[in-house]
Amino acid sequence: MCGILAVLGSHDYSPAKRARILELSRRLRHRGPDWSGLFVDEEAGCYLSHERLAIIDPTSGDQPLYNGSKNIVVAVNGEIYNHEALKKSMKEHHYHTHSDCEVIAHLYEDVGEEAVGMLDGMFSFVLVDLRDKSFIAARDPIGITPLYLGWGNDGAVYFASEMKALKDDCERFEIFPPGHIYSSKSGGLRRYFNPAWYSETVIPSTPYDPAVLRTAFEKAVMKRLMTDVPFGVLLSGGLDSSLVAAVASRQLAQTEAANVWGAQLHTFSVGLKGSPDLRAAKEVADYLKTKHHEFTFTVQDGLDAISDVIYHTETYDVTTIRASTPMFLMTRKIKALGVKMVLSGEGSDEIFGGYLYFHKAPSKEELHKETIRKIKALYLYDCLRANKSTSAWGLEARVPFLDKDFMSVAMAIDPAEKMVRKDKGRIEKWIMRRAFDTPENPYLPKHILYRQKEQFSDGVGYSWIDGLKAHAAHQVTDRMLKNAKHMYPYNTPNTKEAYFYRMEFEKHFPQESARMTVPGGPSIACSTAAAIAWDKAWADNLDPSGRAALGVHDSAYPDTITPAATQSGHENAISANGFSNNPMLSNILKPQGVY
Repeated sequence: MCGILAVLGSHDYSPAKRARILELSRRLRHRGPDWSGLFVDEEAGCYLSHERLAIIDPTSGDQPLYNGSKNIVVAVNGEIYNHEALKKSMKEHHYHTHSDCEVIAHLYEDVGEEAVGMLDGMFSFVLVDLRDKSFIAARDPIGITPLYLGWGNDGAVYFASEMKALKDDCERFEIFPPGHIYSSKSGGLRRYFNPAWYSETVIPSTPYDPAVLRTAFEKAVMKRLMTDVPFGVLLSGGLDSSLVAAVASRQLAQTEAANVWGAQLHTFSVGLKGSPDLRAAKEVADYLKTKHHEFTFTVQDGLDAISDVIYHTETYDVTTIRASTPMFLMTRKIKALGVKMVLSGEGSDEIFGGYLYFHKAPSKEELHKETIRKIKALYLYDCLRANKSTSAWGLEARVPFLDKDFMSVAMAIDPAEKMVRKDKGRIEKWIMRRAFDTPENPYLPKHILYRQKEQFSDGVGYSWIDGLKAHAAHQVTDRMLKNAKHMYPYNTPNTKEAYFYRMEFEKHFPQESARMTVPGGPSIACSTAAAIAWDKAWADNLDPSGRAALGVHDSAYPDTITPAATQSGHENAISANGFSNNPMLSNILKPQGVY
């Protein structure tokens, strides 16, 4: 990952302003420690700053990047997996580098703003057309890479990979919505990503074909083996990461990367000593014959890192912080080994209804609607965690399950096939398990292939969450919690754990705009608020941990526990259509159309 900062419409080109831009960009340097670049054009009224993490063409791919005549300039955070195919389909251009991202400038020269919808990858970028002094900004369809939009005191428009670069110089800032483009010509945002599956009202009916699903996933993994630097796979031992590792290990020998870095895949796992994930990950690694690296941490290690984790992830969401902390600690160890890119398993649970609360889905229609709600909110949760926890140490995370083509296949399948059916021996994510259940040439051991879903924050060791709650209980008094609505009227925390995270967040980000970028609402085992209605017992057992799925998780909490980790009061809960009643987030999460 890289870090980008753009200031458009500025009228200040003094040395002091340039120094300020560099200072703000420096706040993003953890994302791109390899090189810094700054483009300034007074006539166009723009500053484009870039902090580079070199993955493709490390020697000459410094940014910003240009088209052949250098009258189109772009700063990009991300990877464009179809850059070679795009080059072949375009007219001939003069390329200055071998960077996969340079193709954006040339494609824009050919087709204008339509270029955004032709990209296959994860990306956030700002492009300036010096020919007419216009600009666009865009973010990938799901929001794998982060982007924020702000308005400065001087009337300029700001864009940045993280809000820490905006919080002191913008009167207001917000999350740039995924699948959107901001155009200076039209003066606002419009959605460019509108796949057939995006509407909750249309229930798909394509028959399930295990071979088709398996092939689509293998292609998604293969795309993401494009690299010029050492890489590996984050392996928890659960279904999703194990499948990524299994497919990657099979395909690695066919890639150019294998010729440089070797054909043995590196895998990485983290957990408390003796945790479920460490045991399962080692078994998978042994089976796949990977070069496995196991990292352990203590509860105290995690607690000591909480403030840094909140600063880097820029959230006070309970589930995100619980899961981000082990990932943050592991990433530091991985980077110390010289690795710069990893594949990870985010997105599968949202696509296939893999969270344990999906066991209670009352119908295929409700299941499908919930999967769409979850996918649309990924950029606020798992995508944010995977990107910012790794980028904190200059590591890039790629997510094959969120491949555009794979999602088109997976989301077109009749959702009846995704339903948990105990009478037929079908557990969560059965269709993905069945697709890779090939006894003649097995990808994974059978018991790993059919291991119960374990949320990352649980799988690293159950005492991790228990330790967090105990620590928060010592930091937050009963009186503090009782008066929380007066201290934090927006997204009021109603547990001591949530209150503790909120206190730490406000130390780093005291601005009103900052606190409004974080979603709220009740949750059970990572559900949206709408899904809580699936089981009446859940209303009194609200906790985002998978162990809160009473009657489903093998190590569930006792039937009666203190409600924990709901992150806001009812005034900011997710509404029945899956979108937040927070006005800012509701605007971002509009399901269709141009605005």
